[in-house]
Amino acid sequence: MYKLCDHLSNDEIKKLKAKKKRKGLSHRDWLDIMGVKRDTYKRVRGAIRRK
Repeated sequence: MYKLCDHLSNDEIKKLKAKKKRKGLSHRDWLDIMGVKRDTYKRVRGAIRRK
């Protein structure tokens, strides 16, 4: 079976693998940092309840 890797050198393969890795934070990490998924609380007759 034909593969692209058969025609590339080891250095070129390493460069391709390095490009695939994402640098920085994922979308889910950013949502967690900004507090989008946090519980919201509301005061009901003096008691604090989760909404």
